[in-house]
Amino acid sequence: MPHTYYGTGPQRRVFVPRPAGTLQPPAPPQQQDPPIYRDLMRMWADRGRTLPGHHDPEWIRLAAPQVKHGQFSVPRDQPGDGR
Repeated sequence: MPHTYYGTGPQRRVFVPRPAGTLQPPAPPQQQDPPIYRDLMRMWADRGRTLPGHHDPEWIRLAAPQVKHGQFSVPRDQPGDGR
């Protein structure tokens, strides 16, 4: 007859990492976009619109901080001078 054990205290989980040989295989390469999507992207690009996943210079310009020269004063004490 097998032995039965009863836990009376708090249970503790132990992390056991997987062996290195059981890593997931690399994902298969992504398929090309359907022709209708490629045509839409080409049409947007021709009209100067922003494309998903591409650099957007207008957004970079709008999101940049608007700090003007002289807007903030220079601190009198330089860091590390001991004062």
